[in-house]
Amino acid sequence: MRLDKFLSQQLGISRALIIRELRAKRVTVDGEIVKSGSLKLTPEQVVEFDGNPLHQQVGSRYFMLNKPQGYVCSTDDPDHPTVLYFMDEPVAYKLHAAGRLDIDTTGLVLMTDDGQWSHRITSPKHHCEKTYLVTLEQPLAEDTAAQFTAGVQLHNEKNLTKPAQLEKIDDHVVRLTISEGRYHQVKRMFAAVGNRVVGLHRERIGEIALDDDLAPGEYRALTAEEIASVSVPER
Repeated sequence: MRLDKFLSQQLGISRALIIRELRAKRVTVDGEIVKSGSLKLTPEQVVEFDGNPLHQQVGSRYFMLNKPQGYVCSTDDPDHPTVLYFMDEPVAYKLHAAGRLDIDTTGLVLMTDDGQWSHRITSPKHHCEKTYLVTLEQPLAEDTAAQFTAGVQLHNEKNLTKPAQLEKIDDHVVRLTISEGRYHQVKRMFAAVGNRVVGLHRERIGEIALDDDLAPGEYRALTAEEIASVSVPER
């Protein structure tokens, strides 16, 4: 990668401004001042800006985040803080959420800069399962599990929901697994059967379960096995 492109990505400024910073002798490569942005970098070289090292990214990045309430999963929002606030990573603005959560929903969010990988999670044709812990306003009706297995009619939707698995924890708390990603689907499913969701927490996406050791707002890199569980083609 050319030095000017690398600096533009790392510093988040235009190439025109990079030329100015290079001329000001603020950039070194392996300890030597470099004034030309056309230099081709190798992965082993150390680039510093004002004496601060800039890390070259090798390959795509994959993380799990325990999202707290009050944050949105977009990369930029004029009205609300985004989940990127928690990502203490180089060029964090390049990361995106693979499967968003509402501002008041908590739990597992997968962050990556690999668009093809995240597409396997979000594309309807891949039927990636998501599991949620759901807190209900009214006690769970006895026939709700059967209704969800058969599929329910959502307001302003043509087709029934795909079969969903419902596990009762207690009268007001259930674990729900769905294989779709319709707009506000979990909340709308319970509304369709006369109940209301008052708490929603995502526990799992595909084979990737939220790490119990992650407090709200904490994150960690995914393991190779977790990454591969999404990447391996379905049979």
